[in-house]
Amino acid sequence: MNVIFISPHFPYHFYNFCKNLKDLGVNVLGIGDCPYNNIGYDCMNAVHEYYYVKSLEDYNEVYRAVAFFIHKYGRIDYIESQNEYWLELEAKLRTDFNISTGYHIEDMENVNRKSKMKEGYQRANVKTARFVLPSHVEDILQFGNEVGYPILAKPDHGVGASETYKLNNNDEVLDFWNTKSDKQFIVEEFVPGHVETFDGITNAKGEILFCTGQVMAKTPMEMVHGASENISYTTNMQESDLFEIGTRVVHAFHTKNRFFHFEFFRLDEDKENLGKKGDILGLEVNMRAPGGYIPDKMNYAYNVDVYKIWAESLVYGENRSFNNYHFASYVTHFGRDGNIEYKNNAYDIRYEFGYKLLMEKTPPKSISGGMGAQVFLLRADSVDELMKQSHFILERKDGSYLEG
Repeated sequence: MNVIFISPHFPYHFYNFCKNLKDLGVNVLGIGDCPYNNIGYDCMNAVHEYYYVKSLEDYNEVYRAVAFFIHKYGRIDYIESQNEYWLELEAKLRTDFNISTGYHIEDMENVNRKSKMKEGYQRANVKTARFVLPSHVEDILQFGNEVGYPILAKPDHGVGASETYKLNNNDEVLDFWNTKSDKQFIVEEFVPGHVETFDGITNAKGEILFCTGQVMAKTPMEMVHGASENISYTTNMQESDLFEIGTRVVHAFHTKNRFFHFEFFRLDEDKENLGKKGDILGLEVNMRAPGGYIPDKMNYAYNVDVYKIWAESLVYGENRSFNNYHFASYVTHFGRDGNIEYKNNAYDIRYEFGYKLLMEKTPPKSISGGMGAQVFLLRADSVDELMKQSHFILERKDGSYLEG
């Protein structure tokens, strides 16, 4: 089996996807925009061959790299990246080289346009926030007055929560319209809730081989726009009402041979036309592995290796190594703001929590948006325990805690 992996060197931990494929006897062929001598020892040993291109944005250059690998190794079985930014590149390459596994370019609108995602949630009988795709500023003004302010504007086709705006009145709508980029924006009613996710891996039949989820104290928009303190923790998905809902969504989007990361709102209060407190609404879908350190959290929470499960899904179509997985503990990401003075320092945290401290990281600035300047992953046996951990880690010298 031959698998091309786009950008195996970045983020650094992505070498794990390649390593586990290689361990199963796959020819892993990397294409990246970093010279070979700089991709790092782990990545070097995770691929059979690496092809350097000056820019992954240059399609002709990447096309030639794929053609070279086909000439040398024969038919390519998969092209992958696990990076949202490169999903369209993957799809175009599959289309041009007639590779049947994975999305082709004509499939991408359904999974990269937020308005189309809503149609998928509707097929799964999952409610979503009302929206409009405005052609004129009057469309937004009418929508805002109909559903009530605040409302949210964001690119219909965009990566992450960048260029997301919270509009509180007609004047802010006018200012947004006069200064926005030329992209098509989607405007949605504001949802008073927090984000929960349904994350996992499917095989070629669309069967879920592994799944769990995250509860996020901050929405992606809040984290991108300066709320660099955050808490997010794994859930026991098999005991959550989101399990059945998420499974429906997986099937509605025909999610096959994919790592997936589906986002939902859980209402924190009743809202007319949306639902009651605790109800679930569809938000967005991401057909790739969840970002940041979430794969590590998944591994710790269930005592599995999701990189290996993903590799086995491609090679065997089943989860051979961790088929009988069970939730073991909550694992929480605590992100600290680099500009805040905290009551307890890193040494205090290590001393206080000992073996329950699973990871301590300083994320690169290029991928740290919303993750925090300093990150701690901790294991806990209950939500009460993880909240006590949170107060110890995020309490400030002035006694305040996790302000927006």
